[in-house]
Amino acid sequence: MSINKITLALTDPQEEFVFSEARHPAMVAGYGSGKSQAAVTRLAIQALRYRKMDFGFVEPTFDLVRLIAWPRFEELLSSWKVSYKLNKADSILTLENESQIIFRSADNPSRLVGFEIADGIIDEADTLRPDQANDVWIKMLGRCRQKKPDGSANTLAAVSTPEGFGFMYERWGKNPAQGYELIRASTWSNPYLPDGYVDQLRATYSSNQLAAYLDGEFVNLNAGSVYPSFDRRLNGSDATIIAPKHSKPGEALHIGMDFNVTNMAAVVHVIRNDDPIAVEEIVKAFDTPEMIKIIKDRYPGHHIMVYPDASGSARKTNNASQSDHALLRAAGFQVCVDSRNPAVKDRVLSMNKAIEERRYRVNVDNCPVLAEALEKQAYSKSGEPDKASGFDHSNDATGYFVVYRYPIQNNRPQFARVVGI
Repeated sequence: MSINKITLALTDPQEEFVFSEARHPAMVAGYGSGKSQAAVTRLAIQALRYRKMDFGFVEPTFDLVRLIAWPRFEELLSSWKVSYKLNKADSILTLENESQIIFRSADNPSRLVGFEIADGIIDEADTLRPDQANDVWIKMLGRCRQKKPDGSANTLAAVSTPEGFGFMYERWGKNPAQGYELIRASTWSNPYLPDGYVDQLRATYSSNQLAAYLDGEFVNLNAGSVYPSFDRRLNGSDATIIAPKHSKPGEALHIGMDFNVTNMAAVVHVIRNDDPIAVEEIVKAFDTPEMIKIIKDRYPGHHIMVYPDASGSARKTNNASQSDHALLRAAGFQVCVDSRNPAVKDRVLSMNKAIEERRYRVNVDNCPVLAEALEKQAYSKSGEPDKASGFDHSNDATGYFVVYRYPIQNNRPQFARVVGI
């Protein structure tokens, strides 16, 4: 049967995914948006396009192969009047053009061997553990090696409702490699849902869950997220540092700093219209002298204001006789710090207030470590921001600056003091 004779009823996101020419398209979508139907449609069309070739369809479990994949393919092919034969024992569906769709589950990635395919799709990839999903992806990439007669590239795609910052985010949302195309689909894109479906979701889920399960957004679904409102787009900025020009000095830089031996962190901010913007970051500096050198080398001609961890008045990240604060002052930096750190709760409240009001913004391209830390840091079992994951360093550095300049007073952020710039 010619695919030109097939009648399709697709939403805009479904059509974009089904006919994507990217090697690795992904449809990240809300509940009821038709993502699994789009996956079935895409692979069925590919199988009809190439005679006597093999294609792979992976579900998280074999139960889903039996309950979801088989019935969807059978219903779709029947509606197209395409004859087929399903061998349930071997989990292979053979089409009238002798192409085969091989069904597998992701329960045990080590079993994804012993077959070759031209194209493949992984359904509900984000419901797997990130390490398991990544293992399945790599195994299936190795299967996609049947040579197509027209010379087209092999493709491997994925569809899923996003589950926080998991596999789909790492592959397609964070920093996608060439050939990885992200297609979003909200629940609203499907006009065929029953009345009351969206209202039922709204009555069931939190605002962050609704962002994922209705809009297909990557959001922190951890109930213990330290900065739950941070959003790369809503809190994003393309701001950069205004450099010195002729005899004019560059703009003042406000640098939050966290002291850790061999792993110091600093986040460089500018203040524009009274709003703080993170424009660059320094991570994994060895000690305070190295941090000072990096700052001096990178930012000549700028007035440097450092907002450090208060413990640096006594601590030393190196073997020098001077404290970390004394070294910063000796370097000519203005050190803005109180005699002791504010309560962690106050620091987090100040950060969250500025984030929620979208006053605090981040140049994500220049500050990737900070952006990821704001997204992923959660509370530990003791109720404190977790430090075991390594997301605390950049967040702490930023927090020292924000709480100093924008402390919470009666639940409103205000300038704490005039600091000269």
